[in-house]
Amino acid sequence: MKQKFGMVLPIVLLTYFLILLDNSIIFTGTVKIANELNLDARALSWVSNAYSLTFGGLLLAMGRAGDLFGRKNIFIVGLFVFALGSLAVGISNSDLTIIIARAFQGIGSSILAPSTLALIMDAYTGEMRTKAIGYYGATAGVGGISGLILGGWIADAFSWRYGFLINVPIAVIIAMLSIKYIPKSRVASGRIDYLGAILSVIGMATLVYSIVGESGNIVSLAISAVAFIILIMIERKIAQPLLPLKIFADRERSGAYIARFVFMGAMFSYWFLTPQAMQNSLNFSTLIAGFSFIPMSIPQFLSGMRSADLSARFGNTKILIIGITLSLIGILIPTFINIHQGYWLVVALPMILLGFGQGLTLSPLTVAGVAHTRPEVAGAASGVVNTTHQIGSSVGLSLVVAITSGIKSPDILYQHAMLIDSVLVAIALIVVLLVIYPVSRKED
Repeated sequence: MKQKFGMVLPIVLLTYFLILLDNSIIFTGTVKIANELNLDARALSWVSNAYSLTFGGLLLAMGRAGDLFGRKNIFIVGLFVFALGSLAVGISNSDLTIIIARAFQGIGSSILAPSTLALIMDAYTGEMRTKAIGYYGATAGVGGISGLILGGWIADAFSWRYGFLINVPIAVIIAMLSIKYIPKSRVASGRIDYLGAILSVIGMATLVYSIVGESGNIVSLAISAVAFIILIMIERKIAQPLLPLKIFADRERSGAYIARFVFMGAMFSYWFLTPQAMQNSLNFSTLIAGFSFIPMSIPQFLSGMRSADLSARFGNTKILIIGITLSLIGILIPTFINIHQGYWLVVALPMILLGFGQGLTLSPLTVAGVAHTRPEVAGAASGVVNTTHQIGSSVGLSLVVAITSGIKSPDILYQHAMLIDSVLVAIALIVVLLVIYPVSRKED
């Protein structure tokens, strides 16, 4: 791969893997984190949500910053911010400090994520770009699942803190490689839409709080709606919008954003709740719970690496439909069968289907999310791909936690959560069939 793609793609994929790994590495250590810092379910969800909110809320602004100040420069700055945030998480000693640290870490990720996809768009064209985007999409899933496995091993063998502290030297190494191997990008003229960035963060944060917050939910939802309405009105009028609304004019891109939003909402809550279910209902240790995700990680890696070739042969949308369908079947199994029926039937079998399903879903969704983009909107489209990924994850997790928070039995809670996740995956499938598939048929 290095001979064909050079060093840019390995640097990009390693960085993207690192930030996504950190988004899920906390999951298998949730029980130990909760016990050590005395966190309840809502506070624990905010440890993940704080990261996702700053990550997703600032993505568009940071993508624009890369255009204005140079993607290489912004990318290296993001690595150091991410490293500092990881250090702060690793030394946190209370619910407040870990939530604030995770939010700061999310800022670093918001700088890195749009730069990674934009660097691919800059460095490669044609078939090489398609394959590179395919590998990027595969990394989106593999990074998340690897975080679950590594998180379980690190939390059990050492401490959950080391899962974050290890990011510091890795980020520094990547920064050194970036200085040497990533070429300087062209710096665009213009300015950042600061008001749009502020409104997007307010809208995202209040939306999630309206779901998971303990009071003021209606007010929070109203603030979110007003923020988004004002954002749309502003973006329609200014000359250099943070979010060019014309990127949503393409049905394939719009459908991909919606499908990714709800699909990641389901997957994120699955990754969050399944390790807890294995520890609380099956009495698995943190280590065993982490390694129990291997039946998902191997199929996802294999299918994700092959998804670009399969899409080229059979069509991107057909592979996407197969992927979401497999995911839906997999997540329906624990909805109807109690987890006490055993790991192999209720967890491992669904994981195999979900592994193949996610591997055949995330790469095609990434390709569809940047389809038919002209140079002036390519950066914005890339930013929206990452934004829907992160905010969909946060909203989905918040929704599931809010609906199931009153259920005391871990077994029943898990079944109800999987039912909600199944509905979300079904919505993603419907969007692909009704919005994206008709467009792909016309192109064929």
